[in-house]
Amino acid sequence: MNSQDEVFAFLADPATHGGARVRRIDTHAASVFLAGERALKVKRAVRFPFLDYSTLANRKAACESELAVNASYAPQIYRGVVPITRESGGRLAIGGSGETIEWAVDMRRFDETRTLDHLAGKVDEALADALGRAVAAAHAKAGPVDAQKWIAAIGTYIDEHTEAFRRHPDIFSPGNAAALSHASRAAYEKLLPLLRERGRHGFVRRIHGDLHLGNIALIDGKPVLFDAVEFSDLIASGDVLYDLAFLLMDLLERGLAAQANTVLNRYLTETRRSEDLDALEALPFFLSLRAAIRAKVTAARMERADALERTAIGKSARAYFDFATQAIKPAAPKFVAIGGLSGTGKSKLARDLAPTLAPMPGAVIVRSDVERKALFGVGETEKLPANAYTREVDDRVYAALADRARRIFIAGHSVIVDAVFAKTNERAAIAESAKSAKASLHGLFLTADLKIRLARVGTRAGDASDANAAVALAQEPYDLGSLDWTPIDASGTPQATLSRARAALAALD
Repeated sequence: MNSQDEVFAFLADPATHGGARVRRIDTHAASVFLAGERALKVKRAVRFPFLDYSTLANRKAACESELAVNASYAPQIYRGVVPITRESGGRLAIGGSGETIEWAVDMRRFDETRTLDHLAGKVDEALADALGRAVAAAHAKAGPVDAQKWIAAIGTYIDEHTEAFRRHPDIFSPGNAAALSHASRAAYEKLLPLLRERGRHGFVRRIHGDLHLGNIALIDGKPVLFDAVEFSDLIASGDVLYDLAFLLMDLLERGLAAQANTVLNRYLTETRRSEDLDALEALPFFLSLRAAIRAKVTAARMERADALERTAIGKSARAYFDFATQAIKPAAPKFVAIGGLSGTGKSKLARDLAPTLAPMPGAVIVRSDVERKALFGVGETEKLPANAYTREVDDRVYAALADRARRIFIAGHSVIVDAVFAKTNERAAIAESAKSAKASLHGLFLTADLKIRLARVGTRAGDASDANAAVALAQEPYDLGSLDWTPIDASGTPQATLSRARAALAALD
């Protein structure tokens, strides 16, 4: 530690950085020195049950591991590993030729106020959509790991949390802690076959491991994941949905339900894996486990806190604990279908309605426009030719909608199916899908006059729908046949349509 004190004083000295002002940030395991456009991160000489930085060799290995792990997430941030050396005469240098007395991760500095924990209130739908894309892209590059070790480990986490909660009865009610432990153990045992199957198919991977808003920076307008776990292969292992669950939990705990729902829907749209729809069954357990970890870690800070801090720490730990308790007991899902001619606002209603449907973080949206583009292997906003809209193609699209919706609901998650549903057979198909999933279908059919619909389709941009004024005009004489879905007047504002839809769903329950 004496050696590190000397290094830390050296790195904190503006003279070391050409006179630039230095800001130091300390965590339990590292000290970061920010100066000018550079950041140097030094591992602290500490040892915990989950990491050992007590020797110079271990700290060098940890720096190299951090670089290797994070370079794929944020190559624009991570530059390399540099030695802190003692030169002739005893002076210290960064990257000198003398004896190495410490190692540091060399990074390009970014605006530390631009991490998403600082910008949480500004995470809008567009940024949430970009977040879902970024996580999906990261997981696409992640390699599979030994699934059995991770599956066994999360079983032990439940016991570790229970013991930690017992040590803080003033924060966590013993009765509630016991109930959470029991519910978590029951969920874990039930999910074991699914988790093992996920492992066999390569969905347990080398994940980020610490995917909360504080480890995502907004750089050049895009979310960049950084500071992935490097100190433990086991902690950095997990099902990809377990990794995603940390981000979803962080958004939900901050009251950003709509953003969390957008992240989930974009992620599932990007991966296009039917296996992930089945794995939604595990999402309540993953959300609860992530929150329980945060509750435990937050409560552990009480040991080093002064009297003024303890109240705030206890309140935060209890909030995470309450979230874990709520998530582990998900509410019953709903099976909703939203129909209507082009321009009635189906997709807008689906996006607005989805976050309001339990369980957390809201319904998964299955949209005909997106399914059709996926069927033809093109991007969402790429226009399709006329032969992509034949009766035969329509049948395939609606069959895909029915299959995905059934899988989502069977996994215990709410689903919203967004399509025109102008034909009796299309509505019958989705009704049969709901029936096969043992669900009650909540069918809503939006209505608006032609003038309104023409105005709406005329202002679309960057959307998956190819509908234009010609399509809206062609739909006007449609014979909808016998329509037993609830009609919703969608001629007003999106908020008015949402209110009517929610009232209709409440009446159907």
